[in-house]
Order: sequence, then structure tokens, then C-alpha cells
Amino acid sequence: MSVTVYVPGDSAAIGVGANDTAEAIARIAAERGLSVRLVRNGSRGLFWLEPLVEVVTPEGRIGYGPVEAHEVTSLFDAGFLQGGAHRLRVGPPEAIPYLARQQRLSFRRVGLIDPLSIADYEAHGGGRGLRAALQAQPADLVEEVTKSGLRGRGGAAFPAGIKWKTVLNARAEQKYVVCNADEGDSGTFSDRMILEGDPFTLIEGMAIAGVAVGATEGYVYLRSEYPHAERILTAAMQTAEAAGYLGADLLGSGRSFRLHLRRGAGAYICGEETAMLESLEGKRGMVRPKPPIPALSGLWGRPTLIHNVMTLAAVPTIIDQGGAHYAGFGAGRSRGTLPFQLAGNLKQGGLVEVPFGVTLRELLYDFGGGSASGRPLRAVQVGGPLGAFLPESKFDTPLDYEAFAAAGGMVGHGGIVAFDDTVDMARMARYAMEFCAIESCGKCTPCRIGSTRGVEVIDRVIQGRQRAENLALLKDLCDTLSNASLCAMGGLTPSPVLSALTHFPEDFQRPPVPGAPARASRTIRRH
Repeated sequence: MSVTVYVPGDSAAIGVGANDTAEAIARIAAERGLSVRLVRNGSRGLFWLEPLVEVVTPEGRIGYGPVEAHEVTSLFDAGFLQGGAHRLRVGPPEAIPYLARQQRLSFRRVGLIDPLSIADYEAHGGGRGLRAALQAQPADLVEEVTKSGLRGRGGAAFPAGIKWKTVLNARAEQKYVVCNADEGDSGTFSDRMILEGDPFTLIEGMAIAGVAVGATEGYVYLRSEYPHAERILTAAMQTAEAAGYLGADLLGSGRSFRLHLRRGAGAYICGEETAMLESLEGKRGMVRPKPPIPALSGLWGRPTLIHNVMTLAAVPTIIDQGGAHYAGFGAGRSRGTLPFQLAGNLKQGGLVEVPFGVTLRELLYDFGGGSASGRPLRAVQVGGPLGAFLPESKFDTPLDYEAFAAAGGMVGHGGIVAFDDTVDMARMARYAMEFCAIESCGKCTPCRIGSTRGVEVIDRVIQGRQRAENLALLKDLCDTLSNASLCAMGGLTPSPVLSALTHFPEDFQRPPVPGAPARASRTIRRH
């Protein structure tokens, strides 16, 4: 009888040798005449245990990790196909505290299923949302999304229901649903994990959205640095069309929704929705002025519903279980769950899906295990490279949109990057300003010129040249960027800089390092 063994095909697991581990399992099983069914699943999100190998036993799935290829022989010798004892045995994955304390909605199938098996997807509750949507009226679907309290899982956190209603009520012969999968924030990987571990969730969410707002065409704008995700999503789209989840006749309903995949070209600015639309139309990714808003005049001037992966991945659960059920999770006006991504100097990096309201301290210590270096955590950046740096005194702030904003932070896409007490926050502020200078689309002067001048000013501060005058000038530049930039790229660049100045002022007063270059060697691209 064949034994099923799961080895993640997720990029993070592949990066630490999962392909070699899978090959070794297949080879040794063949050499010993053992029948093994090898499934490449998504990662459970416990990155410190990757590659996490799971074997299906009569008592349930048993995990072993991290399993490098050279450990595989000893696993077979220990009888791991029967769940045998071994120093890498971690037991049932669901019992590991890191997973047991989570409440997974969008990620409930990731790591459990074969990402390319429709049968696996449906056996674990997939497809029910789309079937329910095809029996409902569009206005009722929009109402359920509104009841759920779902907000865009990005920087603006705009209520999804308002977007859906606007596109539904727009009059046009053609409407579109666009998924922005250009996941470019530092420390973020939840979009990638869905695409590689449960792509049918996104496909189903987009099809439901199309039915709800009257769109028959959809586009996924995918980050160019995600080749594994592209391969898996392409295969999943083909399988979904064959199974009736996409195409001219959705599940025999007579409704149509076709989906297309487009690859970005590595521009961070295309995380902004209008710059992404420009790129989708074959033009340079540059921000469009608003109005008009994309919900009324978006892709090729037609009404367009735009969300990122995690927003759309929440939709099948909302339509299947009801908006009220989803709204039962969370805190304040932040409803549902968010997959937080733990990165940087942490012992246990990975993905944690919990309801809004959890504190930074819980994520950093109860899940992340504290710093990997063993030193005190000094600063955390939440919300990507444009998010604020927060000190230890802010670690008890609840992670919901309003409470976090009141503390000077931004939840954003849920990326959390931790730093211990060796970090130089003046140089981190410089990095944030330089990032904007390099990634600016160049359309507006404050962002294009202000960020470049900002790097020069921070360099003078670090070098100890007229610090008081240059710090005053830096604050003036930040004020201009915040209030005069065309989009959030320039508008948010001051956030990490000003937060570093506010919470870590001593780092801007350090003596210059003798012999250090006057400027970093990296050249800033000017537009």
C-alpha cells in the first residue's frame, strides 16, 4: 500500500533544499522497494522547520523537520513512513504551538492540500463560495462583502464593499476584476504563499467578484520575481477552466469569467493601483491622477475592481460562511483575520494568520520567539519599506488599522521586520529615503527630487556636518513629500524617516566613523 508523503514546493522551502529532500525521498523509496506517493504541498509557514516533511499515518499526519537531503536515509531507517521516532520528529503539525494558536481562514488549506488538485480543493471546502454566488443576486453578494467589514489588505485599507458597490452600479459594456499580485513590500510573502499553496482560492475569489460586479474578464498582475508562483498559477488556471471555475460557462450557470495572467517588470511603484493599470495597458508604470477612480474608469477606461491577493482570497470564505461570520473575527473596525509575516531578526520567522487585535509583542515573542541573535529587540518596521519604525515601548499596540495608525504606524500588508539593538536607525532612515529615490516613478517633483535631496541631507547628518541645520532641512523635505506627492510612494516615504528621528534620535548624533565613505557607493537613478 502506498504511503503519502508531503514535501513543500513553496519557494521558501525550495530555497533551503526542499527539492533535494523530495528527490532523496523518491530515490531511497525506489531503492528499498517502498511505495511512496510524493505530494508537493504549500508551506505551513513555519519557516524555521523547512523543509517540513509530513507523512500520512493511520494516526494522522506526522511532521519531521527541518529535513535536509542527507537526513533522509536516517528517516527511512527510523521508520518515518509509519511515524517512527527520530530526532527531527515534530509530531502532528497542528499541535505545534505556532500553528495551534492561529485562526486560519484564508490559509486554512495551505500546507494541507496538493495545490493543483481540484479534488483536494473541494474536499477541503473549496468551491462552495462560487456555487453560492452563482445562485445569488449581485447586490446580495456585495451586501455580504459589506457586512463582513473586509478592507483592502494593503496600505489604504479601503472598505471592499464600497469598491464592489461602485463597480456594480457603474454602467459599461465591459468591466474588469484585477488582482495586484506585485507583492513588493519588504518582509512580505503571504500573496506568494497563497499563489503557491492554494491558487484556486484566488481564482475562486476573482470569479465571485466578477459575478458580483458584472465583470467577465479578470487579470492577475504578478510580481516578476515569483517564477514558482507563475508556474503554479498558470497550471491552476488551466485546471480551473477545465473544471468550470473559469471560462464561458461557470459551473454550468451560463455566466462567464475569463482570467489572464500578466507579469510585471520589477517596479515597486506598480504596487500602486493606477501605476499597475498603466503597466497592464503596456505603458510605463506611472501613477495616474485621481479622479477618475479606477472603479469608474480603470483598465482601458472601463470600470475596474482592483484588490490584492489577500483581499480576494478572503472572498470565498465570506460568501460561503456569510459576512457576519467573517465580521465575528477582529477588533474595532478591523474585521476578519490578517496573515502577518514575521521576518528579520527573529528565531521563528514565518506566517501567522490571526484576527486583528493581536499585539506586536505577541507576534514577536509568542510566535516569533524573540530575536535570533539573542539580543534585545530594539525596533520593528511594520507595513513594508514605507512603514514606520516602532520602538519597544510601542510593542503592546493592538494591530488593527485605527489603533496602529494612532500609534504612528501602518499595518499595510502585514509584513513585520524586526531589528535587535545593534541596528543603526540613522542608516535605516537613509535606506528608506534611498528606496524612494530609486523606486519613484518620476512623475511628481516632490517624490522624484525630494527623495534624492533627502538622501544627500541624511548623508550630511551621518557625517556630522551641520547636524542641526540639516535635521531641520530634512524635516522640511519630509513635510513637502508628505503633503505634495501625487501618490503614497512619496507621501509615505517620510514615515520611516520621521519615526526614526522621533524614537531613536541618539542614532543621528553618533560620531562619524573615521574613513567611512562620504556617500554610499550605490548610485541613485535619476529620472
